[in-house]
Amino acid sequence: MRVTQPLKRNLQQIPEDIATVCGDRSHTWSQLVHRISALAGGLVNLGLKPQERVAIVALNSDLYLETIFAAPWAGGVIVPINYRWSAPEIAFALNDSGTKIIFVDETFSDVVPDLKKLVEHELTVVSLDDAFEGCDEIYEDLVSKSTELPEFENNENDISGIFYTGGTTGRSKGVMLTHGNHISNTLQFTAMMETSPDMVFLHAAPTFHIADALFIYLVTHIGGKHVFIPRFDPVLSAQAIQDQKITDVILVPTMIQMLLEMENFENYDFASLQRLYYGASPMPEAVAKDLISKLPHSKAYHLYGQTESAPLLTCLDSKYHVTDGPFAGRLRSAGRAMPAVELKIVDSEGNECPRGEIGEIIARGPNIMKGYWGQEELTKNTVKNGWLHTGDAARMDEGGFIFISDRLKDMIISGGENVYSAEVENAMYQFSDISQCAVIGVPDDKWGERVHAIVVLEENSNASEQDLIMHCRSLIADFKCPRSVTFRKEPLPLSGAGKVLKTELRKPFWEGKSKQVN
Repeated sequence: MRVTQPLKRNLQQIPEDIATVCGDRSHTWSQLVHRISALAGGLVNLGLKPQERVAIVALNSDLYLETIFAAPWAGGVIVPINYRWSAPEIAFALNDSGTKIIFVDETFSDVVPDLKKLVEHELTVVSLDDAFEGCDEIYEDLVSKSTELPEFENNENDISGIFYTGGTTGRSKGVMLTHGNHISNTLQFTAMMETSPDMVFLHAAPTFHIADALFIYLVTHIGGKHVFIPRFDPVLSAQAIQDQKITDVILVPTMIQMLLEMENFENYDFASLQRLYYGASPMPEAVAKDLISKLPHSKAYHLYGQTESAPLLTCLDSKYHVTDGPFAGRLRSAGRAMPAVELKIVDSEGNECPRGEIGEIIARGPNIMKGYWGQEELTKNTVKNGWLHTGDAARMDEGGFIFISDRLKDMIISGGENVYSAEVENAMYQFSDISQCAVIGVPDDKWGERVHAIVVLEENSNASEQDLIMHCRSLIADFKCPRSVTFRKEPLPLSGAGKVLKTELRKPFWEGKSKQVN
C-alpha cells in the first residue's frame, strides 16, 4: 500500500505505453519511471531524508506529476501548494511543515524573493524551467545529473502528502494523508466506477487540489494516460478533449458551466468524452440539465468528499443524472457512500438521525486522514472514535442518498475553492478603519457563492469598498478576498455569548432558497 508501487507495476507490464502528454512532450512509462527515480536521487543529494517534506507551486504539467511521485519514491512527503495563495500564505505552510525544498515554475517565480525572506529556515528552490532570481537548482539538471534511486518502500501508515486547507481559526490546516489513505481511495473508486487502462484523463483542474491529485494516483494505478493543460480554460480544455481523445475529466461546476456556455461549443468534437466527474461545490440544477442536454453521451458522476477523506466519501452514479423516469429525483443528491466508507447523519449529541432529518455527515473508512499536521487538539475534535466529522449538514433518504443542505462550519465554497470566513475577517480587521466585520457567502450565478463582507466603519471613516478589497489582496489570495461589501451604520447583531449572528446577516441574501448552499 504505497503510492509509488503502481509505477513499478506499469514498468513491468506496459513499459512502452504512453504515460504522460504535456504540450509537444510525451513520455512512456519506462521513461517516466526513469525520470522519477533520477529526480528522487536528486532530492536525496539535496539533503532530503525519510518523511521530510517537498513542496511544489506550479501550473499543471507532467513535471508536477513527476515531483508528486519523486518525493515519496525518495522516502519524502509531498506538499502541493495552492498557486493562488499570497507569499505570506505560502510561507506559513512552508514554516508550519518545516519544508526545506520547494519546486517553483516560472509563472510563480516572482514569489520566491519574498519566500526567501519569510521562511524561517534555509530553503532550496528548484526551478521547473530556466533559472530565475532566487532559484538554487534547475529541474532538468537534477534529473540528468543524478543517479537513479531505488524506490524507498514506505508503509501504508507513512505520510505521503500534506494538503493545506483553510481553517475556522484563520490558520491553515495541513491534512496528513498516508499512502494507505490514497491507495484505499483509489481502490474504492475503481470498485465503484468504470475504469480501464484505456482511460485518457485530462488534468485541467489544478493539480494541487486533492480532487485532481486523486486522479494522479488513480490513472497511474490502472496504467491509463495522463494529459496536461497548464490550467483550466474552456477553449484549451475543449481542444484537448478533441485532439487527445480524452475519455475522462474532473471539473468543478463553475468550470462545467464555462465549458458549456463558451462560444462555438458545438464546433468541438466531444465524442471521446465518456465520463465527466464533478465536485468541490454543489451543481446548480440548471447547469446539470444543460450538461445532460449538450453532452448526452457522456456519463456524469457527482463526487462528494473533502481533503480529510483523501477525498471521496460519496458518489452519485451517472444513471441518476436524469430528469424523468424511475431514477429521477436524485439529481440534487450528492450520492451514496463509496465502498468501504461508513456514513451516518447525526444530531448534536452524536445520535443517528431518522431518515429525512437534517444533521451532520460523519464518516469512517480506510481513506480518513491521519490527522492535522501539528494540531493534535483539532484532530481530536474532528476525528472522534474513528469518525470524521465533516461539518456539512445533510439529510439521508431511504435509499442512502445524501442531500446536503448547509455547512455547519463557517466556510464559503466559491468556484470550487474553500474560503474560511475567519481567514478573511482576520485580514479585514488589519484595516485600521474597521470597527466590526463579518464575512459570509452569498449566492452567485457564476461562482456558486461569492465572498461578501458586512462592515461597520469607525466614525468619520471614508474608506470605500475598493479600499477594503485592495487591502485584503495584499494579505490573502485573491479568491478569498470579498467580491462585494455592505456598509452598515448600526452594530452587527450579536448572540447572548457575544458572537456575530451570521444566520441573521445571511437571511436577506438567501431568502427564497431551499438550501443554504449554492
